[in-house]
Amino acid sequence: MSAETDKDLLQLKKRFLELAEKSYAQNIYTFTGFLSMAEQEALFEAMQKNKSYTFSLSGGGEGCERQMARFGSPEELGYEEPFPVEILKISPLLEKFADNFTHRDFLGAVMNLGIDRSTVGDIFLEGKSAWLYCTQRIAPYICENLNKVRHTNVRCEIVEQGMELPVREPEKISLIVSSERADAVLAKLWQLSRNQSLELFRTKKVYVNGRLCENNSCQLKSGDRVSARGYGRFLYYGALGETRKGRLNVSAGVYR
Repeated sequence: MSAETDKDLLQLKKRFLELAEKSYAQNIYTFTGFLSMAEQEALFEAMQKNKSYTFSLSGGGEGCERQMARFGSPEELGYEEPFPVEILKISPLLEKFADNFTHRDFLGAVMNLGIDRSTVGDIFLEGKSAWLYCTQRIAPYICENLNKVRHTNVRCEIVEQGMELPVREPEKISLIVSSERADAVLAKLWQLSRNQSLELFRTKKVYVNGRLCENNSCQLKSGDRVSARGYGRFLYYGALGETRKGRLNVSAGVYR
């Protein structure tokens, strides 16, 4: 259930409505695969026109960007059903001889197994290991077949329920900006020109709190989560004060 073009997104919206209607008609929960930010926006648009349907989102953990949609609610259906998400830990067999991996290395190794992108959620790195969120259905296949990342032999295992996962803390930084406008903060954070920053908004690559943001003059507020496709994401903490020249000293937490 992945979508790249406008035509794909239109078909995806129809699929969302089919799942929502199935949940409503059969009194059961229905689920999507993991959705990208653009696909989540398509979901919001589809449900905005059909407000009788209920849904919720989860990526399997705190701070996950790729999320799965669940149609139905305990209030409507009278029972609870968890999201079918599994967490895998991928680690080198011999850590001291392992390569220094990137997010792309782990994702590439998983995608080389020939599985659909919608079955895989976020990947968080911890040293030379990674935590991978995926659908319950695909988890055993990944564990059985993922044995190498780049040139390093790895093991892949399902994380037991209740196991404490490492907390992903963003790197806190301070910035001097002209205002709390989204384009000003993005430009300073990623060292972009004004035109480059504006282009992110024009090409629909900026999301604030999970929703598409096309208004470059949007004023960021403390607690806002901002994502820019191709650059990364950060948590905006707010303004710390003014400089002598009247500019703002703001703080943000960047997810590396």
